[in-house]
Amino acid sequence: MTADVAGPEVELVARRRRVRRRTDSATVAMRVWAGLVYLFLYLPILFVVIYSFNRGRRLTIWQGLGTRWYSSAIDNESIRAALSVSLRVAALTAIVSVILGSMAGIALARRGGGWTKPFLVLLFMILVTPEIVDGIAFLIWFVRLDLDLPIARYVIGHSIFSSAVVTLIVRARLSGVDESLEEAAADLGAPPLRAFREITLPLMMPAVVAGALLSFTFSLDDVIISNFVSIAGQFTLPNFIFSKLRVGLTGDLAAISTIMLCLTLLALAVAAFVLRRAGGTAEEVTATLTGG
Repeated sequence: MTADVAGPEVELVARRRRVRRRTDSATVAMRVWAGLVYLFLYLPILFVVIYSFNRGRRLTIWQGLGTRWYSSAIDNESIRAALSVSLRVAALTAIVSVILGSMAGIALARRGGGWTKPFLVLLFMILVTPEIVDGIAFLIWFVRLDLDLPIARYVIGHSIFSSAVVTLIVRARLSGVDESLEEAAADLGAPPLRAFREITLPLMMPAVVAGALLSFTFSLDDVIISNFVSIAGQFTLPNFIFSKLRVGLTGDLAAISTIMLCLTLLALAVAAFVLRRAGGTAEEVTATLTGG
């Protein structure tokens, strides 16, 4: 009797081991494949970073470690001017996007109604519209308005997308916060402005900071819209690099590209840290940073 019972149990254990072994093999294979895909995607970036430290005169011929190209990039007046434009535009874009996005996010989370769904559809249309379409539209609009202020053109063009991102982040943050805290402040006699300053704003501050950092990053990296709305003599750094690439990738461009990459990764890391500290899961943080 015992042998009859033991037989099916042994067979069941053996079957489970075979299934687990096949699952483990598939998992390892998928991880190896994912690693190869990431290597294929990011190897060109790694190449630029490594060869920005090339000491030789030609970028593609390795002649030892050196920082001459970083010194050359810093001493280049055109690069400094383009970097100055990019930083000013990115800072102003972050400010405008945070103001507009925060107000829209608060309205969506606290004053919902029949307008909510159409407004969300508009936001998602902004997020999925190809940048080249936005760039052409901005170009036509600015020409009709006869707007010749280059910084204003950049800020308006960059703020549309960033404001939508900030709106969704702030809405998600406030949707998870009980409105009873603000109602209690009102019951105790706090004016709306004071209740906002002392209750709502501290609660939504992680989302505001993360939105500002993302807006700064998106503006700093933008190429397509900046290319359409730019005016001669006022170029952002990505457009300056893009224009110089037509004659080849030089060491100073590789160096400044590496610096921009580090700035972007730093801003994204800080934004991810702020969102995680605010209670967001890893999946939510990833979706926010990737526009999901």
